[in-house]
Amino acid sequence: MRKFGLIGYPLSHSFSKKYFTKKFAAEGIRDASYENYPLRDIRELSDLVKTEKDLAGINVTIPYKEKVIPYLDEIAGAAKAVQAVNTIYIRRGERIRLTGYNTDVWGFESTLKPFLKPWHTFALVLGTGGASKAVEYVLKKLGIEVWFVSRKPKGDRAIHYNELTGMMLQKIKLIVNTTPLGMYPDTESCPDIPYHYLTSEHLLYDLVYNPEETLFMKRGREKKAIVVNGLKMLEQQAEKAWQIWNE
Repeated sequence: MRKFGLIGYPLSHSFSKKYFTKKFAAEGIRDASYENYPLRDIRELSDLVKTEKDLAGINVTIPYKEKVIPYLDEIAGAAKAVQAVNTIYIRRGERIRLTGYNTDVWGFESTLKPFLKPWHTFALVLGTGGASKAVEYVLKKLGIEVWFVSRKPKGDRAIHYNELTGMMLQKIKLIVNTTPLGMYPDTESCPDIPYHYLTSEHLLYDLVYNPEETLFMKRGREKKAIVVNGLKMLEQQAEKAWQIWNE
């Protein structure tokens, strides 16, 4: 039986095991299983791949999307440009070869585009972790100018949360949260932005999917903004990963 799984730490928030287990049952896929592999250190990856001899594919989540790259034999597709990996294909032969991909790019783009309006020409990306790189890649591909907001800003287009102004939010009407703020069980937290400047023309996209409506989304909805959570993105990236593993 082929095995697939998720690495990261911790994995209490994980969506993938439930999604793939349900998928396998619904589609009558009997030769595959999916497990969580909570690795306290990314250096444990090599032993995992050697020990789990039926492991054919891995998803990667926080905090290893960037840290995993040195342990791969190659990276392909958008992962090269993004320099972040969330899917690994394991090829077994005389030696084991690991190839990294980024299906977050596909998941984010396919679920963002239906909500975009002509005035979404600038975006604020909250956070600068591995997921933010996939978001930046997609936004630039769509011709949207990106500014990053972080507690420790670096670079020309990066600012601190306390630098956000009403004038900026009059111009920038797409805000993407790539931080874990608001994720279960810390559901009472949210990014520190001036929500009172939001309008019905704003689009708030939260990569968090648990809970279904984060405080970030709730505060945006109270100002009539369009709000989207990360569940559909996760479903799309998972399907793309399954496609890669089976090609």
